[in-house]
Amino acid sequence: MAPVPPGIRLLVSFNRDQWYRALTFALTFLLYTSFHLSRKPISIVKSELHRNCSSATELATVASSGSGHQEPSVSSLHTDVDCSWKPFDKSNYKQLLGAMDYSFLCAYAVGMYLSGIIGERLPIRLYLTVGMLTSGLFTCLFGLGYVYNIHNLTFYIVVQVANGLVQTTGWPSVVTCIGNWFGKGRRGLIMGLWNSHTSVGNILGSLIAGYWVSSNWGMSFIVPGLIIAAMGVVCFLFLIERKFSPLIGRLSERTGDVIRYVLQLKDPPDRCPCALQSYDTELLLPRDSMCVPLQPVVVVKSKSEPSAISFMGALRIPGVIEFSLSLLFAKLVSYTFLFWLPLYITKAAHLDAKRAGDLSTLFDVGGIVGGVLAGVTSDKLGKRASTCAVMLLLAAPMLYGFSMISEFGLGPTIGMLLVCGGLVNGPYALITTAVSADLGTHKSLKGNARALSTVTAIIDGTGSVGAAVGPLLAGLLSAGGWHRVFYMLMTADFLALLLLLRLVMKELTSSKSRPISAVE
Repeated sequence: MAPVPPGIRLLVSFNRDQWYRALTFALTFLLYTSFHLSRKPISIVKSELHRNCSSATELATVASSGSGHQEPSVSSLHTDVDCSWKPFDKSNYKQLLGAMDYSFLCAYAVGMYLSGIIGERLPIRLYLTVGMLTSGLFTCLFGLGYVYNIHNLTFYIVVQVANGLVQTTGWPSVVTCIGNWFGKGRRGLIMGLWNSHTSVGNILGSLIAGYWVSSNWGMSFIVPGLIIAAMGVVCFLFLIERKFSPLIGRLSERTGDVIRYVLQLKDPPDRCPCALQSYDTELLLPRDSMCVPLQPVVVVKSKSEPSAISFMGALRIPGVIEFSLSLLFAKLVSYTFLFWLPLYITKAAHLDAKRAGDLSTLFDVGGIVGGVLAGVTSDKLGKRASTCAVMLLLAAPMLYGFSMISEFGLGPTIGMLLVCGGLVNGPYALITTAVSADLGTHKSLKGNARALSTVTAIIDGTGSVGAAVGPLLAGLLSAGGWHRVFYMLMTADFLALLLLLRLVMKELTSSKSRPISAVE
């Protein structure tokens, strides 16, 4: 008899629960990757919506004077049309672009508070599927503005608002799923790795949008829109929301507080030798030779079954308010980079839109490393707030260094992008994943796992307020020079640090080192 290959032995060594856990990890990773992939194109396309018209005008003037004709050439007559996309061809283009960011992020922030509460009361798989399909629709609509030559600012803002609302279905849903499947053991490491989907999505979105940005920027939105819609179909087909009991029941009859269930079979009727009556089959149960005839089982519903937590109840969980407000400023910094970094590189390093977009992905590469490092460190030390505080403390001077070094060549810029990406995204990643999951399963909830979605939505919704304000302020402040934007970012980092000081002091004075000790 031939020996079993080592790869097959490895595969069969995992039980079904481990396979489903791996499937949930990979699938939720890909689902939220597609969310960020569809958000990134706007930052890449900004430099194409308003190009350097002065340079184009100079080239047209030189060409016209060289020809020796007094009449203006056709190219010079259409210079403004060719180099910028109306209505972003005006001198206040930064404010218009900032308003477009603000419309998306403000809708996202408002919708996030409602999304977690709604998500706890609906099947997560269906809720997430609908959100991804509609998000794909609105992302494609933005790109169709190029195809159909739409120059109405209202159209783009309405699409951004609608997209911001439907994208709120994503984060509470995927965090709830991952929290249902993974315990607290190494949550920082697991979620640090898992949260790299944010940076992976930004990188893929930059590369996809950058491929078409100079030739047909509409495709920079249409392709990501189709991808997130396709992933919505995958979500509907494969997402398993939570662990299931080994014995799965089919609801047969319900009267008052008594629920009658019917046992499911482990084998189909044609494979069961003892099949005398009708049988039912459950796909998720292992197939073996044992079969169980249908028989009613009476289960009395517990009066103390946990219900969905209220908004105010979630706010009373220790640590929720501090981490939420700290995330407001941390996410302000992260999303300002997300929406404005390519344009800043275009202006500071004098690169075209595609190269600036490709270079901006290094910030997200650093973010992947920073998120994993923050998770591992907080697991080992058992101090989530202290880990965030140290990274925030280091991020502020690094941001100042980046604003100075980015004008001295490509090499120093690459190095600072990696470092700043890690220090900026590390605390943001840790708070939105491991901290949210810890607080959503806090001991004060007495095992009520249904609070996780609401807690996640409150924390990320508050952070999204900062995400909305940051890009808007960047658009306003950059008109007076990019140094003002960096001062604003450094101030936000220090405020995020200050809001965590109480939790940091509690962790440092705690006699035990364990995860999220400051809020237990």
